[in-house]
Amino acid sequence: NDPSSDLYVSFYSFDLYFRKNPFGGEYTVFAGLEECVKFLANFKLTHQEIDYVRDSLPGSEEAFCDYLRGLDCSDVEVYAIPEGTVVFPKVPLMRVEGPVGVVQLLETPFLNLVNFASLVATNAARHRFVAGKSKSLLEFGARRAQGPDGAISASKYCYLGGFDATSNVAAGKLFGIPLRGTHSHAFVSSFMSTDEIVDKVLQSADGETTCDDFISLVQTWLTKIQYSPSLSGFFSETNQSELAAFISYALAFPKAFLALVDTYDVMKSGIPNFCAVALALNDLGYKALGIRLDSGDLAYLSTEARNFFCAVERELKVPGFGKMIVTASNDLNEETIDALNKQGHEVDAFGIGTYLVTCYAQAALGCVFKLVEINNQPRIKLSEDVTKVSIPCKKRSYRLYGKEGYPLVDIMTGENEPPPKVGERLLCRHPFNESKRAYVVPQRVEELLKCYWRGSAGEAREELPPLKEIRDRCIKQLENMRPDHMRRLNPTPYKVSVSAKLYDFIHFLWLNEAPVGELQ
Repeated sequence: NDPSSDLYVSFYSFDLYFRKNPFGGEYTVFAGLEECVKFLANFKLTHQEIDYVRDSLPGSEEAFCDYLRGLDCSDVEVYAIPEGTVVFPKVPLMRVEGPVGVVQLLETPFLNLVNFASLVATNAARHRFVAGKSKSLLEFGARRAQGPDGAISASKYCYLGGFDATSNVAAGKLFGIPLRGTHSHAFVSSFMSTDEIVDKVLQSADGETTCDDFISLVQTWLTKIQYSPSLSGFFSETNQSELAAFISYALAFPKAFLALVDTYDVMKSGIPNFCAVALALNDLGYKALGIRLDSGDLAYLSTEARNFFCAVERELKVPGFGKMIVTASNDLNEETIDALNKQGHEVDAFGIGTYLVTCYAQAALGCVFKLVEINNQPRIKLSEDVTKVSIPCKKRSYRLYGKEGYPLVDIMTGENEPPPKVGERLLCRHPFNESKRAYVVPQRVEELLKCYWRGSAGEAREELPPLKEIRDRCIKQLENMRPDHMRRLNPTPYKVSVSAKLYDFIHFLWLNEAPVGELQ
């Protein structure tokens, strides 16, 4: 507990990394760096917190409490891979250097901030991959997330991972994420009839005319649909309380009318009611957005809804009506979207909640924080499980690109080794398997670790980009990966290697630190 001891003034280096890609895949999206840097900038123990530590640790000396009072991150340095980068096991996401007292206090917060963020961002990226570039992805997970902090974080990192919008208004305000949402089933079922709608007046989109009875206009269109030759067989009478809800919603939001159509019956009520309201809005110069399906056979219903919209466009001569947006929700995940793709569907946007924000398929990423050097003396953690053996010493990490522009391999070298050069052949070795090795002639070399925190030093450091730029980086990175690394089933593992010099040093240190047994 003596803060003046060598233990507190020694300079320690730790690597934060993970050992295995999540969700059975072969890539991960790094996220959470911005929150780590904010934590560093605001790190300071209050008097109340120090008093609590003193009370919780019987025998705490006053000198230790004085040490805690003066504790900050002015002697800490953090090197990290840029947030939004596609990353792989064993390669340090962050290297944290500084006095052991403060750096050990950073371990749990950093792991907490990176583990969930990277897991959710990766989950979002996987959903984007299976849905395809052309579909809109909406995060609908706030009410199913693990508490308010989990909901806010999930919204942020789903957007980073490639989602287009969120229904979480608080997250939209905090992070500038676009907002999307619809009304609820409760809204629809709360109406009894159109008699409840008091204000029936709606001004046209250009403001030049006014419809004094929007309800009658809707009823007129519903009758036209009902007796249209190609549409008459779909339904007879629709649910009038549902129609009242749609009319009320359209009167309130004529420029953003998107209806939830499965409260009663999708094809016999929801779709005809929606079309009647949409056609009435069209008469006044507004364009309805579309529908949301939240139950049933989404492939079949989306296709039937599209056919109905196209029939309305043909029969009633309304250009563009067949292109209404169809949004689907209802406990979607990677597997259900993949199944919909195989069946064929007409969904334009997916609203995904539970399986996305809770990372239902995998509870945690499993990042670790391991000591790799003390005062320039490399340290190693050994294990009978070779995957848990750490890679010692401060390292530099590089991504080597091939002729086609794809990343070929990530390589770690000792801090003082010369960097790989474009066009020069380089031996890349598996850290622990001596037979796995290959020569690489990189066409482009990218150094991965950059300095994001230098404590009180006046030297330059990387600026944190806004969330939109991080998202753009993530999307570009994912597009630049070789397709076989990205596929859902049996993806090709991406190669992570060390230089020949670092390989030799790892195994030299391993032999030095491992105790020698004795046979009797």
